[in-house]
Amino acid sequence: MKVKLNFFPCFALFLLLYNCNEESKLQKEIAEVDISFKAERFDSEFSKVDATNLGQLKNNYPFLFPKEVSDSVWINRVNDDLQKQMFAEVNKEYQNFTPQEDGLRNLFQHLKYYDKGFTIPRVITVTDFVDYRTKLVLESDLLIINLTNYLGETHEFYQNTPRYFAENMTSAQIIPDVCGKYAMRYAYQNQRKTFLDEIIYHGKLLYFKDIMIPNSSVEDRIGYSTNDIKWAQENEPMIWSYFVEKELLFSTDPKLFSRFTTPAPFSKFYLELDNESPGRLGQFIGWQIVRAYADRTEADIIEIMRTEADVIFNKSKYKPKL
Repeated sequence: MKVKLNFFPCFALFLLLYNCNEESKLQKEIAEVDISFKAERFDSEFSKVDATNLGQLKNNYPFLFPKEVSDSVWINRVNDDLQKQMFAEVNKEYQNFTPQEDGLRNLFQHLKYYDKGFTIPRVITVTDFVDYRTKLVLESDLLIINLTNYLGETHEFYQNTPRYFAENMTSAQIIPDVCGKYAMRYAYQNQRKTFLDEIIYHGKLLYFKDIMIPNSSVEDRIGYSTNDIKWAQENEPMIWSYFVEKELLFSTDPKLFSRFTTPAPFSKFYLELDNESPGRLGQFIGWQIVRAYADRTEADIIEIMRTEADVIFNKSKYKPKL
């Protein structure tokens, strides 16, 4: 009696195991990249400053103290009730910054692995006023993280912050936010005129996170809740069909960006389902296009970030299954 073997499931299992082994090997190589850094807790040092040691702090961090601001202003700032409350809340949440340092170290290892010229930045944490549009700053080789912007979505400091911004003002978003800043440094396109240009640009930024912070959740990479991700994945064919049927891809209408790529409580199809949808669905679709392109080519992440949008789109053969 002959036994008929089902070849394709066996082959698929082989590919899965092979890819897992290759991914494990890659991550081991990246983990061996030598990265030495320590986050500087300016926020903690500043909370203890007085007239006797302010000068030393200014010498250590001259770029944080504009020359036109007198010492008395800084002393008054430290003793201000609101500033004291910010110090207390940040210290309560980040007395131990080791998990965030470990996450940054892993990100820097990935960046160094893919870009040998990468320079480790000086990482400084501060406690400043809430600014949900500028949560951290990356300039040259200086990374400044305002921890007041990462105290948790329901924190009392965020009462006047739009809900769709406050949802991402959590500790889990620090590393994805830093990675996103680096992604902007590596991303290049000759133009961002059409809707397709724009969504693929954002798709590159998100795919960069896939590669550089693989241990993060899909939700944290794009800043979606679990329900948002589920909605986007289940409705991906519908979203794509809408973009195609409405001939939006090659449109240069700037309103499309505010409808589908900029932060918002929901995306604007002008349909009854709008209130059910997460915002920035154009970014989500661009992400899937770039992923499809990466799967079909052997280009590394640095090359993908510099590939033109039309090349990525045409070679991706992107077409979500109904």
